[in-house]
Amino acid sequence: MKRKLLLIQPSPYGADGMPIKKRKLYFVGLALPMLAALTPEDWEVEICLETIEDVPFDSDADLVGISSMGHGIIRSFDIARRFRDAGKTVIMGGYMASLMPEETLKHCDSVLIGDAEGVWGEVLSDAAVGSLKSFYRCEIDVLNTPLPRYDLVLNKNIGDFLPVQAGRGCPNSCSFCSIHCLYRGRYYRRGIPDVMRDIRHVRSLGFRKFLLLDDNIYADPEYMMNLCIEIGKLGMQWMSQCSISIGENKDLLRVLAESGCTALSFGLESISPESLKAMGKGWADPGEYSELIAAIRDAGIDVSTEMVVGADGDTLESIDATAGFISETGIVLPRFYILTPIPGTDFFEEMKRENRICNEEIYSYNGTEAVHVPSNMTPDQLTDAYWALYEKVFSFWSILKRTIFNRAALRRPARQFFYLLANLYYRSQVRQRIAPNIY
Repeated sequence: MKRKLLLIQPSPYGADGMPIKKRKLYFVGLALPMLAALTPEDWEVEICLETIEDVPFDSDADLVGISSMGHGIIRSFDIARRFRDAGKTVIMGGYMASLMPEETLKHCDSVLIGDAEGVWGEVLSDAAVGSLKSFYRCEIDVLNTPLPRYDLVLNKNIGDFLPVQAGRGCPNSCSFCSIHCLYRGRYYRRGIPDVMRDIRHVRSLGFRKFLLLDDNIYADPEYMMNLCIEIGKLGMQWMSQCSISIGENKDLLRVLAESGCTALSFGLESISPESLKAMGKGWADPGEYSELIAAIRDAGIDVSTEMVVGADGDTLESIDATAGFISETGIVLPRFYILTPIPGTDFFEEMKRENRICNEEIYSYNGTEAVHVPSNMTPDQLTDAYWALYEKVFSFWSILKRTIFNRAALRRPARQFFYLLANLYYRSQVRQRIAPNIY
């Protein structure tokens, strides 16, 4: 008889203290389908995506694996404790569990730190004989992955695209970033034939869109160019994220658009040079952002961004000015977070040394309330400025200006209408004091 493995992607808690629920999950994570692919055939695997389905706490699984991302780890801990109380063996992994393994172990039987490829077989072998270690960690030398078990999510109410990974890790050193603090400059890239294998498989499943996962794909423009040329042969549409400096490379932008790339997401973080320097991202020049975004949009690629407020260079005035920047550049899907000292990051250690953490209850951290003392305002002022920024950015006029009343609406009306609906949904979330996020 096969042993059973239940893999859970928890949903973070909302403002009402309940897990956030949606009718459809558009952005499906890759971690669980990848773990399932690494699992030997003598295990039966089930995946639960809590955002769109209930966690089966009455499961007959022999082993429960729970992922962790951002402040959603609070929900991960609660799920883990409930399964343990029912006598189940629980292992946790993911970025947050890897950054704070000792804390995580209080809620489960074992913690997988970092990448699973080199150690997952050992985890399952130990679990089968009841001898799980407290921690598992094995740094990989190269990124070779099997074909993800997409079949385990196809019967769920997901979006019209699937994720495919090109690279993992990042060579940059932003102090607040969980990826940097876990990989410490290590960056792994898959070979183009392997990436194309996964994309072709996604296409064979009936999908005509995919999300390319890579935190730093533009670090190697030649690789990106060659990959785009291959992708262009398939007639698919796709999205990804990379450095805003790609706006300088007109030839690559042209090939990107021709390959079917419809949107790119950028971690701009701040329009304040002082704040970028304080976060370890001083190499970025916000003075170039507007020109680079215009070049990307002119190539036919839509722009999504993520930014943080509350760094040491931020003032109430600079946070307020960010709304104008979003409107002027026509960013169609902007998202914001309050800079938060996540345990395990360099920023957390810095704030701890300087005695600037004003909320020691790490389980309350959610990225929408200030928990450290910023340089140029009080924590309460930062929280108020954050929500005021969201209110301005998602006012009706700002939404219409960025989605319908611009040149892109004439060239790409269907896409702009989609962004209009997404912005209106984000607006409803903001009015409920729920930070818009990718789901």
